Formats: sequence, C-alpha cells, structure tokens
Amino acid sequence: MAGRYDEYLINRGLQIVEEGKKRGIPLRLMGAVAVRIHCPEFRELHIKLERPLTDIDVMTLKKYKKNIEALFKDMGYDWYVPKWYARGRYIFIDPETKLLVDVFFDKLEMCHTIDFRERLEVDYPTISLADIMLEKLQIVEINEKDIKDMIVLLREHDVGETDKETVNGKYIAKLLADDWGFWYTATTNLKKLKGFLDKYEVLTDEDKQIIASRIDKLLEMIDKEPKTKKWQKRAKIGTKKIWYRKVEEVAR
Repeated sequence: MAGRYDEYLINRGLQIVEEGKKRGIPLRLMGAVAVRIHCPEFRELHIKLERPLTDIDVMTLKKYKKNIEALFKDMGYDWYVPKWYARGRYIFIDPETKLLVDVFFDKLEMCHTIDFRERLEVDYPTISLADIMLEKLQIVEINEKDIKDMIVLLREHDVGETDKETVNGKYIAKLLADDWGFWYTATTNLKKLKGFLDKYEVLTDEDKQIIASRIDKLLEMIDKEPKTKKWQKRAKIGTKKIWYRKVEEVAR
C-alpha cells in the first residue's frame, strides 16, 4: 500500500510540474519526492531504508503567484492553512486524498536560506542535486528521514563541479564560504551523516565506502574554498550567538 501511495505522490508531483510547463510556469519538485525521481538506480534502497513519501514540495518564482492559484484550483486542490499566504508560502490540499502540496516562492527560508531565483531551472523536473543536498543540510535539528535522503542521493551521484547528474560541490562550497552559520550547520550535518552509515544494515560495505568517500570529497571542497571577510568575522563569534533561524512547523 505504501509503495502505491509513493507512486501516487510522485505521479501527482510530475503532473503539477508538467501542468506548470504547459502554462509557462517553472515549477520544480523538492524533498524526498525529488530524491526518489533523481535516484532511479537506488530507488529500492530508499524504500528499504523505510523512507516514506508524505507530501509534495514545489519551488517556483514569486512573480507567478497568481498563476499558481489558478493552476491548483484547476487541478482540484483547495487552500490549506491560509495564514501562510502572507509569509511567502502556499499550501494546497487534495480534498479527496488529503495530500498536501507546499509551494515555495524564490527562496527556501528555514533554518538557513537557499535562493532559487538564479538556479530554479538548472534541472528538471526537480531542483538540482546540490540544492536538494542544501535543502537537507540547512536543517539544524536534522532527523533520520533527511539523513536517509542524503544517503540515497550520495549513493547514486558523485560530487563534482557541475550540476549534470552530479552534486555540484563547487557551488555548495562557494555558497557556504560566505555564510558561517550555514557552513557550520552543513558541515556538522555532513559529519553526522557519515556517522549514521553504520546504523543501517541495508547498506553494504561498498555502499558505505562510496557514500563516505563522497561526503569526504564534499567536506574537502568546502574546506578549501576561500572564505569571505563576512564569514571570517562571523566565525570569530561562533556558536556564542545563535547562527540559524528558528522554524515553526505548520500543524498538519
């Protein structure tokens, strides 16, 4: 049943992106659905890790807000939690299945900010692999579902310097080199991710070795990237001052 529900979510997500394309609205899938789509070779590993798909997250641009309202209305969705309307995020619900779709505009502003205004159309039908990684790495109190997503992502995709079926470590390193807070959260999570590998029996020794080597490669690229004066100034303060934005989850 869970597998069929996962497929339903993936198909609905792809339908939303495709409908947006027909209307000239760039929409890109995020989160676990994006991982499942982008990792066909290790799809079964995602499932064996017991990572269920629970909702659909989509990124688009702010200038399409009114078009988004019409698109979801035409696809049969209703508004959900309208208080988020003024905070740069729409949430829609399928009245029959109760499936939720979160629509973000321009930026993902959670513990840290990821700006998509110049990178939204780097990939299709999802955000780029580097941005999927950043979406997970920015979470201060990261949980296992996000750890599992990164495990599968790094098992299927190497770390490199482009966005073509590769986790663009160069882009990630450059972004973090200007933001000490994001750098601290992301590098802490990468080390935590590496420490989790021995926990999962479904991972073979080869799986662990490949994933660990890719984590090390990304950490090395981040470490070697020259840091800005802004980063260096904030680094002197360190964790004595809160370095992230506190995020309130929407009650579902």
